[in-house]
Amino acid sequence: MSDRETDLAALAGAMLEAARKAGADGADALVVDGTSLSVDVLNRRLEQAERAEGVEIGLRVLVGRRQASVSASDTRAETLREMAERAVGMARLAPEDATLGLADPAELSALRDADALDLADPSDDPLPAALEEAALRAEAAALGVAGVSQVQSASAGFSRRRIHLAATNGFSGGYARTSHGVSCVAITGEGLRMERDYFGESRTHGADLPDPEEIGRIAGERTVARAGARKPPTGAYSVVYHERISSGLIGHLLAATNGSAIVRGASWARNLLGEEMLPKGISLTEEPHRPRVGGSRPFDAEGLPTRAREIVADGVLRGWTLDLATARRLGLASTGNAARGTGGPPSPSVTNVTLTQGAQSLEEMLREMGQGLLITSMIGSSVNATTGDYSRGASGFWIEGGEIAYPVNECTVAGNLGDMLRTIRPANDARTHLSHVVPSLLVEGLTIAGA
Repeated sequence: MSDRETDLAALAGAMLEAARKAGADGADALVVDGTSLSVDVLNRRLEQAERAEGVEIGLRVLVGRRQASVSASDTRAETLREMAERAVGMARLAPEDATLGLADPAELSALRDADALDLADPSDDPLPAALEEAALRAEAAALGVAGVSQVQSASAGFSRRRIHLAATNGFSGGYARTSHGVSCVAITGEGLRMERDYFGESRTHGADLPDPEEIGRIAGERTVARAGARKPPTGAYSVVYHERISSGLIGHLLAATNGSAIVRGASWARNLLGEEMLPKGISLTEEPHRPRVGGSRPFDAEGLPTRAREIVADGVLRGWTLDLATARRLGLASTGNAARGTGGPPSPSVTNVTLTQGAQSLEEMLREMGQGLLITSMIGSSVNATTGDYSRGASGFWIEGGEIAYPVNECTVAGNLGDMLRTIRPANDARTHLSHVVPSLLVEGLTIAGA
């Protein structure tokens, strides 16, 4: 453990001691130490550079079956004392909840760090000049694509965060994670005929990041392909969700199977446990221990071990995403999916997910589809969490004869999530370095409102 990590552990321990002295029956403390740097360029010149660093602390106290959470960015001893006293006072006024409580010590994760997951780049943090150069290179590459009229923004950034979680049940663990990123937004056309698109990549290790030139070039090529966009026809058509946005569709499934939604009865999937949710042969798995992936973590926000699990197996929904409180409300066991910030109590959240890939390439899928909409971008959202009724603004490309005919914008796609997910067909183009590995998805018979 580094000196800095030792300091965070000591700070978390001091918070727990302050809670004990204030009269808490139990408590957990979260400490987050972070540094971030971002650089934006415009017209081949530095536009903006920002650096932020600091420590955030969060304390949750339990008084009987009541709880309260407080947070601060001041680590002085008197602040810790005041936080603890305030939290205990708030908890005594909170309503009782029989599902509250820390994890049983016998259930706690034996893994207390993330060394095996390789989530923190050991290289020196990049200098602002290096980030500026990366952003300038991305901008130049986008401007070099014929048809790009301007670059709206080109950015590069880096962050390093260290966290430490400790609780009065004996858990104490922490780890660091880093993120490097470069992105670019380009524009084609002028006035009312302007269209824009983007591309960006992020990695935990800088050595894994694509060259800025590749990022800028793809942003430019995507933008130029959108020139002359118009509305598609209105009617019922097949729709392909491009890999760049398909994880959003699976995100609706994850939201519907989240324990918080289930205990509230606010999920269209609340009666689907053990039932078909995806086509036979398709599974959705969670894999929290993938090395060098941003969503990985060795333990959850309640100190429980994270583990691989099947959310959907061979099309059938196998379980909810649960933390301790939602699991207790449902009479189940936590799935080790608690997440939290410094300002509130834990809640269920997934880490990394992977959807079964298909046998077809995107191009083969489009040829087989023949006619329909390829969606590459979505805006707005009208999704009824209880019924699954779905309507979203979209743009992309109209497909005729299995080939791209023209770019489209200003249209809406609508359907019902339950029906849509049970008929999806995946391509084989998922990017495996992402936290959510989801290929392009074909959905039959959605209603498109266009021209």
